[in-house]
Amino acid sequence: MPAVTVENPLTLPRVSAPADAVARPVLTVTTAPGGFEGEGFPVRRAFAGINYRHLDPFIMMDQMGEVEYAPGEPKGTPWHPHRGFETVTYIIDGVFDHQDSNGGGGTITNGDTQWMTAGSGLLHIEAPPEQLVMSGGLFHGLQLWVNLPARDKMMAPRYQDIRSGSVQLLTSPDGGALMRVIAGELDGHEGPGITHTPITMVHATLAPGAEVTLPWREDFNGLAYVLAGRGSVGAERRPVHLGQTAVFGAGGSLTVRADEKQDSHTPDLEVVLLGGQPIREPMAHYGPFVMNTREELQQAFDDFQKGRLGTVPAVHGMTEGGL
Repeated sequence: MPAVTVENPLTLPRVSAPADAVARPVLTVTTAPGGFEGEGFPVRRAFAGINYRHLDPFIMMDQMGEVEYAPGEPKGTPWHPHRGFETVTYIIDGVFDHQDSNGGGGTITNGDTQWMTAGSGLLHIEAPPEQLVMSGGLFHGLQLWVNLPARDKMMAPRYQDIRSGSVQLLTSPDGGALMRVIAGELDGHEGPGITHTPITMVHATLAPGAEVTLPWREDFNGLAYVLAGRGSVGAERRPVHLGQTAVFGAGGSLTVRADEKQDSHTPDLEVVLLGGQPIREPMAHYGPFVMNTREELQQAFDDFQKGRLGTVPAVHGMTEGGL
């Protein structure tokens, strides 16, 4: 898992929650069901079965892979539209190309992130480059959908290319955990991602037996998704493993701990930590559109059908969810 790292974490700024911070309890732990997205690549639906009141402002998240493709097997998505939210694509292993009808685009690999604000609407495509299709190889990543409040849903689209070298790296007091702040802030340390909806997104790697208790904004929700490995969450040490999402309750800190013994193919516990300020607005969501009312959804479909969300050569259609 070659997302950005350092040889000696103790050279990094260290973060820990104040001793008097109220620990967030673990409300639920759910297991992501598997499925297929786009042209047929495997995903885990990280938020399936979780009540939206615990997710807001996040809409969905897919773990893409981890999969070892044979030559000719790598797959992506066809051209499709979006309106009303932001998509965040974080690649841990492998390579992905992005192109959209607003002129955004680029190639990301090994710890890079593409942050696309769909806003008023655009068409886009994400796919492995031709050389990866020909050679095959390892592919692993995440795609997260972040809602926009009503006032921002029709803003102009924007694309951010966030390179792995620009993320904020932090560690725990003993150096046993490495935190990569992709967006938002953690204990005053800010990540490079510019967000319209206030959120924090952190990819944490914990060595076997390591534990970290992080300060967490009390006005944010708290979620932890396990990308790889085994461990526990909360002061109560609720067990979690690959493909599970923990929902935290209210408080000022959250705790994650790696088991002493990990799976043979996974040396560390890998966790994505998410927090955001709930929008608390009605949400109308169908397929690639996330609006506030059914009328706005219908308008989005009408605008797409009439070419108002942009045009690109050889538009093949759209997916109804996921990417």
